[in-house]
Amino acid sequence: EHSLHMGGVQLPLCARCTGTYLGAVTALLYFACRGRSRSSWLPPLRVIAMLALSFAFWAVDGVNSYFAYVTGRQLLYAPSNLLRLVSGLLNGVTLSSLLFPLFNFTLWKQPDSEHVIGGFAELGGLSLPLLGLVLLLQVNLPGLPAILVLVELAGVLIMLGMVNSILALLLLRRENVAECWRQALPFLTLGILMTAAEVGSIAFARYWFFS
Repeated sequence: EHSLHMGGVQLPLCARCTGTYLGAVTALLYFACRGRSRSSWLPPLRVIAMLALSFAFWAVDGVNSYFAYVTGRQLLYAPSNLLRLVSGLLNGVTLSSLLFPLFNFTLWKQPDSEHVIGGFAELGGLSLPLLGLVLLLQVNLPGLPAILVLVELAGVLIMLGMVNSILALLLLRRENVAECWRQALPFLTLGILMTAAEVGSIAFARYWFFS
């Protein structure tokens, strides 16, 4: 994949991965701002259908981009970093919209019985900060690449941390026990540590095989 360049700085992840983690973090912040930090219901089916289309776009754009990268020929359309970024942002929203309610359902003793995204109006509201991100990434603002690197790293830790926290809760048979963030902190910390170990192992393996 092609990396995303900003102001002469190459970000550590490709444009599509950059979009995915930015989109995921943006969606989580959006949920928190709307008071959905403990929502445990998946979006309604009509919203899930839209999210499925977003995922399909991400998959098709990935195949199209990879085909052009390997063969040097165009498959469906000319790939671009902008399309990679947009498809990644939409995929990040999809991941957060599906994973976050499952995380809440597993963690909290009394999770909120409400949809994390209630309908098309809320989904449309989420598109506004995504559009702002797309526009922002077209401007070479001083210091922005460094900030984006930190957000990307936070996105990796948060998304994989939620997955690992769910696994830890299930393996320890401690699901639905937390009533406050203080009680949830040990499980969240365990999830983050598992994520750090996984990422570190992958980095070490890459260094071992390619150095």
